[in-house]
Amino acid sequence: MSDIATSRRSRITPEREAELYGAVLDLLREVGYDALTMDAVAARTRSSKATLYRQWGGKAELVVRAMHSQKPGGIADVDTGSLRGDLHTIIGREDDCVMAENVALMRALAMAVHQNDDLRQALRELLVEPEVEEFRRIVERAIRRGEVRADNPALEYIVHMLVGAFATRMLIDERPPTQGFLTSYIDAVVLPALGVAPTPLTPQSDPESAAS
Repeated sequence: MSDIATSRRSRITPEREAELYGAVLDLLREVGYDALTMDAVAARTRSSKATLYRQWGGKAELVVRAMHSQKPGGIADVDTGSLRGDLHTIIGREDDCVMAENVALMRALAMAVHQNDDLRQALRELLVEPEVEEFRRIVERAIRRGEVRADNPALEYIVHMLVGAFATRMLIDERPPTQGFLTSYIDAVVLPALGVAPTPLTPQSDPESAAS
């Protein structure tokens, strides 16, 4: 799918592509995945529906490509010399406002993912699998540095832990995830599970905790 899609999109300028992706994400937040139509995207972006299908093949790929466009680059190249530094740097690349917007996108997709095979496949191929592979490379560096034992059973669940914290913050605490919350979670949960001794937490580690 990726090679074909790249060939199709080559006729659109990066500026126009970014404009289209922004409109798709706005619609997704407004109406959700099921109610988002290619007709609505065409109207919002002053495009023809035929052009959208020619470039992206369908709604599922267009939506997932739009979501991928908002990511601040690959994470595997982040190398601070420590696993803690790498994870904190990754979290620090998106500010709290962006995280809140991403939560809204996840809510818009939550039900649709379970009911739409095309969307689920696009998410796995274009977002989930590449990100899992990048985290694997980060963890492999930590193993080579001697920070993490290669036989630690928690290694298999590092992405589950991070995604779970992000996705359930609103459900449990009725607050969006923030940099402060996620960095504290990494120090309190993820690193200890991996056998890495984090810097001791202080009450100021999470600004929200300090304010409460």
